[in-house]
Amino acid sequence: MSSARTEAVDDPVDFFLTDMELHGKSERTRTEYERVLSRFRAFLAAERDGLAPEEAVHRDCTAFVHDLRTDPELADSTVATYAAYLHRFYAYMTQVGAFDANPMALVVEELDERIDPDPTRREISVPEMRSFVGQIRHPLERALIVTLLKTGMRVGELCNLDLRDLTLDGDVGEYELGGRVQLEGRPNSLFVASEPAVGESYNGAERTASNKRKRDTVIPVDDELATTLRRWLAIRPDTTSPAEPLFVGTASGWGERLTPEQVQRIVRDHARREGWYRDGAGATENVTPHYFRHFFTTHLRERTGDRGVVKYLRGDVADDIIDTYTHNWGEGVRETYEEHVYSLW
Repeated sequence: MSSARTEAVDDPVDFFLTDMELHGKSERTRTEYERVLSRFRAFLAAERDGLAPEEAVHRDCTAFVHDLRTDPELADSTVATYAAYLHRFYAYMTQVGAFDANPMALVVEELDERIDPDPTRREISVPEMRSFVGQIRHPLERALIVTLLKTGMRVGELCNLDLRDLTLDGDVGEYELGGRVQLEGRPNSLFVASEPAVGESYNGAERTASNKRKRDTVIPVDDELATTLRRWLAIRPDTTSPAEPLFVGTASGWGERLTPEQVQRIVRDHARREGWYRDGAGATENVTPHYFRHFFTTHLRERTGDRGVVKYLRGDVADDIIDTYTHNWGEGVRETYEEHVYSLW
């Protein structure tokens, strides 16, 4: 937070609108903000048990944006504008210290990707990314970022990984990894399922994010990622979750499954330090968890020349291509991946 403000805010919306007037925003702009924020409040009252805006989390904001999309009178561009207004409200209230976090940050990023799935992005070379990763010392933060870079999975898919979704050769202490039938005979691999959905119970635990794959995917774990994950497992806190999530908190939320917002914040902090993130900038400039998926796709596709393997690993292809690589996973996927994947140190 950039402010030391500590006094309580009785009415966040009124506080925000008053500050907008003090900042010289036009009456028309303030009216637009008020319209959107009033609609959000009404949604929380009707659909989220009267939740206050300061209590809303990513899931509540996602549900609101989904509700906007179901309104036949709202075009996609209008939905995006409304979401941007709500995002600015939360960003401002977080900046002045009235709120602890901005639950709209990830929602807006995901919305941007949906509206423009392939925006022109910042170009980062493998050596530049290698230098970036080399400065990340915390075992959890390094494991999160290296996993995203080495697999191209989405942030929600990362958060949904459980210990049963990972196999590693060598000493992993007392952990019981694997357990998925899809991982039998496939050491050093990650299984990314298509089923988990936000708000639903999966492997005995309610999920805070959805996987968006069309089909289940098995992704190779190379030596660098395996080493990174072993270092993380060596300090991973115990968890009370019956699902045994792979990535759990080491600060607030000790031992609890990480949420997409927490991963987003970790990536944002490191990217900001590198000069790769600026408040108010969009997907064309900022490095976010989704940027790592773009980086993975671009560099692995250039190195392999095989769009099919990359599409399989991303989990966003049709059944016939998935089946081709599933049946020839050893030669078609693992060997191709291990031969061409970039080194991060």
